Amino acid sequence: MFPVRLGGARRLARNAIVLAASLALVTGVAPVPATGAVPAGEFNFVVTCTFSHRLADDPIVFPGQPGMSHLHDFFGAKTTNAFSTYDSLRASSTSCQNPSDTAGYWFPSLLVAGQPVQPTQINAYYSNKDLPLPVRVFPKSLKMVAGDSHATAPQSTGITSWSCGPVSSQRSVSDLPTCAPGETLRLRVRFPDCWDGVNLDSPDHKSHMAYGVGGACPSDHAVAVTSLGITVIYPIRGGPGVTLSSGGTYSGHGDFWNAWNQTTERNLVRDCINAARNCGNV
Repeated sequence: MFPVRLGGARRLARNAIVLAASLALVTGVAPVPATGAVPAGEFNFVVTCTFSHRLADDPIVFPGQPGMSHLHDFFGAKTTNAFSTYDSLRASSTSCQNPSDTAGYWFPSLLVAGQPVQPTQINAYYSNKDLPLPVRVFPKSLKMVAGDSHATAPQSTGITSWSCGPVSSQRSVSDLPTCAPGETLRLRVRFPDCWDGVNLDSPDHKSHMAYGVGGACPSDHAVAVTSLGITVIYPIRGGPGVTLSSGGTYSGHGDFWNAWNQTTERNLVRDCINAARNCGNV
């Protein structure tokens, strides 16, 4: 029996399906059906990482200059230091629950009476925030800094804030709180979710990225990427005498260097966020 020849319309439809599937595999962006509304809401997956180490290094702001930074607490890749490269992060073991996450995450150390407090863990929430689906996966080796390490006045609580947990009616606040008995202190940092589509870093480590406004990316940073929000959990209740190594309590900030296994990251963005699913811890 000879194969049945496809008509032109059917052949074009088949090719379109193959092309869409290929694009989803490469970019992590699941194709949106031509019929039916795009699901609204925030969809996510979560990665938990324990504390790895502490150094006065910052491989994004002070690459190759050990000891030039204030103290940072590092999570994720266990080898992160001033001399880190994308390849060294990828080759590292990780403090994250998901072994494919060898990204570098770091934050200013929390101090009590001048002495550092070891954080319990971070919870990294990867989502679309309020951006419409689909969103793009982070490009490999993307570097981002969120928050102002020199701030001496309250920053936007949409970028960095304090809170109490695990369950609290207290909203995120600018001023470091004293948490109720049974609750512990949290620092929250949200990274920008709109990319210029070209640069993996910029001289100020911020200009290549922007925050979405009103559910849309600005025209000069038009590529909607995954929104990354991180909660740093500490084993103390906060209160007087607590500060950050970057100075004061308003200087909360965070650094992120993407060194995920790209296949795993792409699949998670495709199968969780862009599939309108909340996958929880992965």
